Amino acid sequence: MGIQGLSKLIADCAPFAIKETEIKNYFSRKIAIDASMCLYQFLIAVRAEGAQLTSASGEPTSHLMGTFYRTIRLLENGIKPVYVFDGKPPDLKGGELTKRAERREEAQKALDKATEAGDQAEIEKFNRRLVKVTKEHNNEAKELLTLMGVPYIEAASEAEAQCAAMVKAGKVYGVATEDMDALTFGSTVLLRHMTFSEARKMPVQEIHIDKVLKGLELSQEEFIDLCILLGCDYCDTIRGIGPKKAFEFITKHRSIEEILKNIDRKKYQVPEDWNYEKARQLFKTPEVLDSAEIDLKWKEPDEEGLVNFLCGDRQFSEERIRSGAKKIMKSLKTATQGRLDSFFKVLPSTSPAPKRKTEEKKGNANKKQKVSAGKSGRKPK
Repeated sequence: MGIQGLSKLIADCAPFAIKETEIKNYFSRKIAIDASMCLYQFLIAVRAEGAQLTSASGEPTSHLMGTFYRTIRLLENGIKPVYVFDGKPPDLKGGELTKRAERREEAQKALDKATEAGDQAEIEKFNRRLVKVTKEHNNEAKELLTLMGVPYIEAASEAEAQCAAMVKAGKVYGVATEDMDALTFGSTVLLRHMTFSEARKMPVQEIHIDKVLKGLELSQEEFIDLCILLGCDYCDTIRGIGPKKAFEFITKHRSIEEILKNIDRKKYQVPEDWNYEKARQLFKTPEVLDSAEIDLKWKEPDEEGLVNFLCGDRQFSEERIRSGAKKIMKSLKTATQGRLDSFFKVLPSTSPAPKRKTEEKKGNANKKQKVSAGKSGRKPK
């Protein structure tokens, strides 16, 4: 779910925190990618088009096709992606997961009715609501990435929290995700639309947390409280408080505790046993792997392994898979050459120094010649 209404709030109140740029400008950057978000996008996009890509045995393969070709596009742009998969969800997320299960159950009932009525538009709508990234989807994507030579990490808990920790540690430049809670976890740079910017002809939105905090005039702690008020995955919100009112209250009272002391409890309904303090602590100190112990390596792809994995039962074109493997190889060489070029480009800036020294020596020699000529009464040659 992310943080409800946060992207619009930032666009309205701190627009200078958002920079739009082209994907090619991230050449040689290491980028952490929220894997589950990507897989969900692939699965839902294919359903939206009215057809599901499947293997010969009827299993979906759209998540594999999407991961394969999108990763190649990133590599061709000189980006070094590392995919981060969710680990065990925190206990606080249990309520949100239960709600999602209930929504899927309702969607299934609505889909059954739409199917009986033959309403194609409703069928497609509720089909999308039933999309879920499974453990099998994740495992297949991990195997594919290994064959492509692209690193992945299985987070201790939330993928966004792990991505944010890697950014803060300088392990990667930014987090590529559509969920705004990467900022709440403290990521200094969030990259929206990166994973599909080329396909949809959209610019990448680069959001910097320091500029967000400056624009909103909040500290990181106050920003976390704002995000809890807006709505997150870990606790309920105060009924009656929308994004505008949440921002108004946090700028006036600076913390949830002070807001609770000052709001009209009849007008704004506070949840019973509201666990906002635990949600706050989870954002401040989430369970993550130590970034210093994470070793990121991009390797040559296993072309034969990719053919065996994607062709045959999964029905991918062998010609296209081999072509894709060659593109990965080429991108690795291009990235290496790009780094070498950028390294050697600094040399010309130091090369004029000897020339200046030579000119200085000539100038000094002329001065000496003038002085000696003046003493002897002769003109210099």
